[in-house]
Amino acid sequence: MTAKAHINRIGLATPPHDIHAGFLGHAGAMLGDDIKRRLFDRAARRSGIAHRFSFLPIGELGSGAVDAVDFYRWGAFPTTAQRMALYASEALKLSLQAIDRLDIGAEMVGITHLIVASCTGFSAPGLDLQLADRLGLGPTVERTMIGFMGCSAAIPALRAAHHIVRSEPSSRVLVVNLELSSVHLQETTDLESVLSFLLFGDGCAATLITADETGIALEDFRSVIIPKSEDLITWKIGDQGFDMHLSGQVPGRINQALRQELGRSDTGGILRGEGTQAIDLWAVHAGGRTILDAVETGLSLPADALNHSRAVLHDYGNMSSATVMFVLARMMRGGLDRARGMLLAFGPGMVAESARFSVAG
Repeated sequence: MTAKAHINRIGLATPPHDIHAGFLGHAGAMLGDDIKRRLFDRAARRSGIAHRFSFLPIGELGSGAVDAVDFYRWGAFPTTAQRMALYASEALKLSLQAIDRLDIGAEMVGITHLIVASCTGFSAPGLDLQLADRLGLGPTVERTMIGFMGCSAAIPALRAAHHIVRSEPSSRVLVVNLELSSVHLQETTDLESVLSFLLFGDGCAATLITADETGIALEDFRSVIIPKSEDLITWKIGDQGFDMHLSGQVPGRINQALRQELGRSDTGGILRGEGTQAIDLWAVHAGGRTILDAVETGLSLPADALNHSRAVLHDYGNMSSATVMFVLARMMRGGLDRARGMLLAFGPGMVAESARFSVAG
């Protein structure tokens, strides 16, 4: 009998500084134009976000610096090299906090595989090797880095762990989703760009996956590339950080694609031919209010189906690949009855990544 991979535990961490309210004033100053500011303020009120966290404390609006440690100063924003140096130091700290909250103690020495997913920074030796060293995992731990897959990367990371456990049932896999979006703020007057900055925060999720039958059992995975959408979400390396493009057409395109999925009767789509009635729990990446609205209406879900996703969006914003794991952790903390669930996230491509799960026990 083939072993089944289970999410046994999830540990979460965010940096200490809630920067959402403070950022709103800086964004208005950056835009300058009264019309753009009014449009931005309206979007902020409707965003469904109350808190976002960063390792950079917010600065005084009139000081000339966005943050209190002078990393971002108007007219002299940092280079990509400077941002990556900061990422390299802060990524390890936040990852260790999330791993510590797994509370697995002496079991850490039994970790056989380490998977790290991140799209907000690069270094070599990378976060995988830094973690292996600090956690005492030893030189034989098998490491996998999943990079630049954007907000959907958590699900490919889980898929990799799923395949490892199925092929090697004694494996104990540690998955880390680490994102420091705040190292990529840009100095711009472009409204669409500033609206994307409104969404993102920093966060990390650490997940223990084994064949032990506790927590959530991973059933199967499905990727769907949404045709003619490759220009709607882009993430490119620029001279001053990574340049994000998040088109206003994204929610509509997701809605359209999911309506098409809903109408399929074959087994090849996200719903595997079973329809939404086969799913009790929806852990959807909280990419933004309009994204969640698009999923809800596209799949004709009940009004409360995405409550966990909306709560995570409210409390943390969009933490890229870590976000859907925050949603799942919130579900697990609340206690789960026997049920079937769906993980769903979207990333550059545009790609819809999905995983079906069931509650163990």
